[in-house]
Amino acid sequence: MIASTQVPESYLGIFDRLKTRDWLQSIREEAFARFVEEGFPTTHDEDWRFTNVAAVANTEFELAQPTKISAEQLESFAISQFACRLVFVNGHFVPELSQNPGQDGLHVFNLDFGIGEAVVEDYFGKFLNIQRDSFAALNTALFEDGICIEVADGVQVKHPIYALFITVPNATPTMNHPRNLIVAGENSQVTIVEDYVSLGEGVSFSNTATELVAGNNANVSHYMIVREGEGAYNFSTLRIQQDRSANVATHSLLLGGALIRNNVHPVLAGEGSECLINGLFMANGRQHMDNYMLVEHASPHCDSRQFYNGILNGNSRGVFHGRIIVHKDAQKTDAKQTNRNLLLSDDAQIDTKPQLEIYADDVKCTHGATIGQVDENALFYLRSRGLDEVSARHVLLLAFANECLDRMNQQQVRDHLERLVNAWLPESAQFSGGSTTVAERNLEEVG
Repeated sequence: MIASTQVPESYLGIFDRLKTRDWLQSIREEAFARFVEEGFPTTHDEDWRFTNVAAVANTEFELAQPTKISAEQLESFAISQFACRLVFVNGHFVPELSQNPGQDGLHVFNLDFGIGEAVVEDYFGKFLNIQRDSFAALNTALFEDGICIEVADGVQVKHPIYALFITVPNATPTMNHPRNLIVAGENSQVTIVEDYVSLGEGVSFSNTATELVAGNNANVSHYMIVREGEGAYNFSTLRIQQDRSANVATHSLLLGGALIRNNVHPVLAGEGSECLINGLFMANGRQHMDNYMLVEHASPHCDSRQFYNGILNGNSRGVFHGRIIVHKDAQKTDAKQTNRNLLLSDDAQIDTKPQLEIYADDVKCTHGATIGQVDENALFYLRSRGLDEVSARHVLLLAFANECLDRMNQQQVRDHLERLVNAWLPESAQFSGGSTTVAERNLEEVG
């Protein structure tokens, strides 16, 4: 049995206060029992070997309370360009700060309001694995609100659906557990953005779970942005269920937070489905960013592509653990996994673990990882053309980041992310520490 940390007694009191009499209560109770049984994971657990969650486990968190903020306070997050936006503060929906122009065949609402909706009862908790992940179990037990998006068959949603989750830290550590449900019908098309930010400094814990169900021939793009404060712990799980010929692209941009754990778990359950898992994580100071990808090929003729780039500066640490499982019946699978990392300082660190598990005999699967530094020859070339060192580094880092940004096809969202990346880069481009030997590792396996 995997060792775990003991669950603080305060969690029991919080769970008791959230008890309800609706159909969700039995699901909550099962999830909380599982969380109590398993506790918080430790580094003895293979899925968490590179990330120590003791800082979360040993902190006495209270549920964050509803807090009022003004429209002026939202301006710094640059969200006005999104026509459809839902704003949550400390995990609670704020209708006066939100805007939903509506569209035939599109149903967007907050989960707390629509808990009795048929789509919620049909899909909530059907795919998220609370047995495998104690943070998913904790979310299921303690969630209070989140977004629910239902797209009818054949509907193409005109605008991105943008959800902003704002944490307002308190004098004491607080936590919130957003729960999101996205159901895209057959032949539908939709783009969703989840953006997690902090307003003020302090210790906070955001533990998010999103279930995304893509029907036959659906085309879904999902974006995850984390840019919280220095005292923020952000854990998220995106569970994707794909039916026949569904095409799902998921993009992550991780910029801010003390400790980030980004779980992405697609299951290609329908024949001919495709999935793109694309991400960029950029860490500074003593930030820790852990990316755990679990891609399951369960049906034949499915394709998956994973591309994750990391830029690490200061004393930061990054993790990429990519795991592809090809089940016995998933013949003609085509899967590729690539992780590339730049270390900008002597003290930055990356742990990368590409992994394949293949149980079918007619597949094409490759994986690879590289770790290195800024190319000194390219830097010299740019400087010889008149750029100073900081500007030259900025150009090279932006080119590296653009490898991921170029895969983002929704122009409005991509412009938003490009602005965030450009705002982050100048500080890191100024690094001028001594050079170290470039450590590069190339791993490839073909099945």
